[in-house]
Amino acid sequence: MSDKKHAGEIEQFIGCEIVVDTDTSYVYIGNLESAGSDYLVLDNVDAHDTVDTKSSKEFYAHESKRLGPRANRKRTLVRLARVVSICKLEDVLTF
Repeated sequence: MSDKKHAGEIEQFIGCEIVVDTDTSYVYIGNLESAGSDYLVLDNVDAHDTVDTKSSKEFYAHESKRLGPRANRKRTLVRLARVVSICKLEDVLTF
């Protein structure tokens, strides 16, 4: 897939509160400000390392939707090469 196509797909999330799953132990929940060719720029970010807790990324996303994200960073850049998935927090289905 070309970079231009990726940019168009990601642009639909700009201004939204999103969940960014990575191929690391980190999951990020925050407002997508912009997307470049190498990084996503998130504001008011909850950067959560699942190594530090017993919860999975999936469980953490569900809890963040239910309780609201707990921002611990004003701004964070997330490397696109590490991103596995992106979705709006409001699109996380709870059970």
